[in-house]
Amino acid sequence: MLRQFVLALPAMMFLVGCEAETGPLPSSKSLTPEKVAAIAATIDNKYPDLSSELRGKVLNTVVQSIDNMVFVEGGQFDMGDFGWVCEYDEKDVCTWPCGQDPEQLCNISSNGDDDFVHPVKLSSYYISRYQTTLGDFDIYFGAEGRPIFDAKERGREDLKFLYKPDLPAPTKSWQEAKDYCQWVARLSGYSVDLPTEAQWEYAARSRGQHLLFPTDNGSLKYGKNFPVENEQDNFSITRFAPNPLGIYGLSGNATDWVNDWYDKEYYKNSPLENPQGPVSGTKKIRRGSTILDASLSAAPMVRRWAADPVGTDYLGDTSFRCAIQTERRL
Repeated sequence: MLRQFVLALPAMMFLVGCEAETGPLPSSKSLTPEKVAAIAATIDNKYPDLSSELRGKVLNTVVQSIDNMVFVEGGQFDMGDFGWVCEYDEKDVCTWPCGQDPEQLCNISSNGDDDFVHPVKLSSYYISRYQTTLGDFDIYFGAEGRPIFDAKERGREDLKFLYKPDLPAPTKSWQEAKDYCQWVARLSGYSVDLPTEAQWEYAARSRGQHLLFPTDNGSLKYGKNFPVENEQDNFSITRFAPNPLGIYGLSGNATDWVNDWYDKEYYKNSPLENPQGPVSGTKKIRRGSTILDASLSAAPMVRRWAADPVGTDYLGDTSFRCAIQTERRL
């Protein structure tokens, strides 16, 4: 069970290869001192040639990644476009089915691939309350000896607003998101990965409720829980309030990669328990909406996919958040 306390650790001795190094370990609200020390030792063994400063940043990033996880209790829900009244006020959304016969509701999404509503039963899991940030990505790339994102452009004064560390991490491919989550897994010892499509929707819908928007109140309050019209640039991952589960940024900033391959017929063949998506494919699923999308794209059941998820095409509007694939509390 997660222990909710903050640890203020004194300087501790831990081994780095054959040498002993002294340094303070970061505080954690969810990990024991022993677990933090074990993660530190793993990082030191994997990256003996990195500076102590960068190793410390890696440790902080990994510990914070685990601390940011929200436990989502499993359950069963109806996944897909469950329909809504044909005319509604997006600023004051009614409670589904808004007094109407569910059989008479209109489709929410313009895309027919999510029309087949089907039952899904999920085990419990953890999902990050935040999208991975550009700052997190920089530390990951630095540790792995890879160039940081848009290294040349960052020196331009007129573009610095595009590279603030608290912006959603911009990905060039699904694989980058997958690799980052698995990197956190290797260093932390937890089963960290991308969430499945079903896990993402279940969490965005506050454990599968019939919600039109994944905001704090299910409606869109422009400038308060959703960007105002005509905004063009990504913003901080903590700008708006989280949904009722405590998860931030599920719409209106950057989309999230999930683990699943895309198949337009998959909803009709999805297993009841813990669906993982098709075993293969050519496109990967993205969920959520970007700052440039129309408001209805923010609905949490809307499916999206990239044209070339495993290539190197730049998808600056696509980020991700990691999950821990365990049904037990840590």
